[in-house]
Amino acid sequence: MKKVSVIVTTFNAEKTIIPTLKSILDQEGIGELFEVELIVVDDCSTDHTLKVLQGIPARVMTTPENTGGPNIGRNMGIKAATGDYLAITDHDDIWMPHRLKTMLPYLENYPIVTSGYTIIDVVNQKEFSRNCNSQYGFVKYEQNETFLARLKKLNSGQITYLGAIIYRRELKDILFEDYFGMVDFDWILRLFHQQSSLEICKPLYKRYVHGSNLYMRDVYRKFDFYYSLMSIEDYQELYPREVRKATRRINGSRARYYYLVGNMRKARYHFRKGEFNWITLLYYFTTYVGHRYVKKKFNIFG
Repeated sequence: MKKVSVIVTTFNAEKTIIPTLKSILDQEGIGELFEVELIVVDDCSTDHTLKVLQGIPARVMTTPENTGGPNIGRNMGIKAATGDYLAITDHDDIWMPHRLKTMLPYLENYPIVTSGYTIIDVVNQKEFSRNCNSQYGFVKYEQNETFLARLKKLNSGQITYLGAIIYRRELKDILFEDYFGMVDFDWILRLFHQQSSLEICKPLYKRYVHGSNLYMRDVYRKFDFYYSLMSIEDYQELYPREVRKATRRINGSRARYYYLVGNMRKARYHFRKGEFNWITLLYYFTTYVGHRYVKKKFNIFG
């Protein structure tokens, strides 16, 4: 029977962690179709997270000190994992009951399988799903296809948000950067490089987005910007056109962040270094007037 190692990183998650773990431990097919190894790595929480975890059938680990990001905990979990397949999730994600039962059969033929997901926007009280569309219920991606799309920072193609991914043990040696401790762009590139993959056209987990999410913190956006630029340099010689495009799109992402938080001067600076198209022009001109309407009506970040 195949085993799935599920790695959950936590920090001050006493209010969210139990529903997350319950959604993992209540997966349909556990004990019959597959086994689940649950590994929780806490980043020195200052609330009652560790107390809440008592009695949960999981291996609970803690980082030696607070690291300020999930990557060191993710690496600890990956190294400790003994499963045939690995999945990494945040401490407030909720899995659909049939997630593993749906995804695991495809891992026999593909080293990486992803799924769609449902975004729960807590602040704006919105809910919407992101998934592919296919009459077959899945989309196959040839070797390097997803890697090149991510390298170019395209919004189209396979969903590669971390919580959407399950991958085979043969890729277990690919670890997250631990200098900044919170960026995963380079991990995605290294995971998908020279690999084929498959996406299931169903939202199989819920991702909660709120004001305290890591990806909206200023320090994360800064680290993500600079480390992404550093990461793509590794592929400059093999994929020069893609790296040039990625540089422009990384600047565009930086611009949209500043747009969202209201720093229009810096937004304009990065828009000028980004891709030249009508969407960028509209964003650029509305940094002077109309940005409040745009932010209210449109989803600047996913």
